[in-house]
Amino acid sequence: MPSYLSPGVYVEEVEAGSRPIEGVGTAVAAFVGLAAQGPYNSPTLVTNWSQYTREFGDFTEGSYLAHAVYAYFLNGGGVCYVVRVGAAPESAPAAATGGKRGGKAALPAGPRAALDAFRVAGLEGAGEGLSVEVADAGGESPAEDAFTLRVRRGDQVEETFEVSAKRSQRNYVVTVVRERSRLIVVEEAAAANALARPGNQTVAVPPAPAPAAVPSGLTPAEYVGNADDRTGFAGLEAVDEVTMLAVPDLMSAYEQGALDAEQVKAVQLAMIAHCELMGNRVAIIDPLPDLSPQQVKDWRLVGAGYDSKYAALYYPWIKVADPATGQNRFVPPSGAIAGIWARNDDSRGVHKAPANEVVRGAVDLTVNLTKGEHDLLNPIGVNCIRAFPGRGIRVWGARTLSSDPSWRYLNVRRLFNYLEESILIGTQWVVFEPNDDALWARIRRTISAFLVNEWRKGALFGLTPDEAFYVKCDRETNPAEGIDAGQVVCEIGIAPVKPAEFVIFRLAQFSGGTSLVNE
Repeated sequence: MPSYLSPGVYVEEVEAGSRPIEGVGTAVAAFVGLAAQGPYNSPTLVTNWSQYTREFGDFTEGSYLAHAVYAYFLNGGGVCYVVRVGAAPESAPAAATGGKRGGKAALPAGPRAALDAFRVAGLEGAGEGLSVEVADAGGESPAEDAFTLRVRRGDQVEETFEVSAKRSQRNYVVTVVRERSRLIVVEEAAAANALARPGNQTVAVPPAPAPAAVPSGLTPAEYVGNADDRTGFAGLEAVDEVTMLAVPDLMSAYEQGALDAEQVKAVQLAMIAHCELMGNRVAIIDPLPDLSPQQVKDWRLVGAGYDSKYAALYYPWIKVADPATGQNRFVPPSGAIAGIWARNDDSRGVHKAPANEVVRGAVDLTVNLTKGEHDLLNPIGVNCIRAFPGRGIRVWGARTLSSDPSWRYLNVRRLFNYLEESILIGTQWVVFEPNDDALWARIRRTISAFLVNEWRKGALFGLTPDEAFYVKCDRETNPAEGIDAGQVVCEIGIAPVKPAEFVIFRLAQFSGGTSLVNE
């Protein structure tokens, strides 16, 4: 308490009631896969397709990661994390794989272009038509070793660097280009004492050879990774905001023979285990390619046999345009599904089942399911994607892979994830507060105010808040022994809304109030 020792007017700031709980984000996807360039095993925040192509390159034949991210943004996704997996080239020095950009190989195998005492080559995924121009450095009285390096594609300048030919300078050309360029790399072609500013010239940069879509020696461990080393999707344990996990290039490795069906199952089980461990995200599972409805049923029940409320399976694959080949191709649906989840959350709320939504960009399906085939798959938790005449290709299922009826519906699982994470973050102020009736009352008010707001949004079932939820934090939930142990226990009950999965209209003949029988 302040001391009042002299006459005057004093102003004090005091706490004004309970602290409100703010809802957390629910639409942040994480994609793990293979890319032509970019940092290895480093979760990279990507907010749009252009940023993805700058960091990881464009569409690559034989890889599904770019298609998944593109479909995510096309279908309404806003923010995602991308983790590039696959062993880095053995020739890449530590500085090339652990610098600011990370994961950039030293000089890719292939022809180099001579630049006097230096050599230059294009990075994987940089494309063709590149040239490098050496010009005089800008400014007044530049140093003898200074020069301007421009990277052109045709007549257009793509990148410009003010650099030096001296190793001792902070803007040494090799270092600057390695850290900042997304198109080329430069290496020394002469001894350190012979390095000198190259003469003004323009040289063509030979394109780098196309990388293999699936690196040789790829194993399930590359996808799963290690939480301590921050590799694979296990490294996403450090990224709390992720709410969806997809590994589309697991199917690339399967199709090209790098992984078999048992190894695919091992990775998908690890995905589910990761989501269950984190408790705030759901795995989007892709089925094996080219499966018929009966084969998917057998794979779901026997081959895979997953049982988790933190996973959802979608079938079949979708056909999309493929700029890498100029033709349409079938791709796993997980990228588009993640975008639909995000779109649904933004437009309707996480409590609404992410189904009966159009799959943007899909032109066809590997299998056009009939109602009878759908009847086989829906009860076992396979969310089907179907084509409807005049209504387009739509997601027509919203179930988890759980055998527990309480967690059958995907929106219920994701709603609880949202509520749990919001309450967890919004009540951090409680820690070390005096554990008494006043604290319990504040906790009740804080959580009740948050849940009333969610009820008004339609997330909870009931005509009144009392029907929708209850919050209990009193002497009954906090006995003396719990207080002595430093614990505060708050019991919360929630009645979530569930989707109208089966809409039934019962029709009967009605006489309009007159008898149909003459007496």
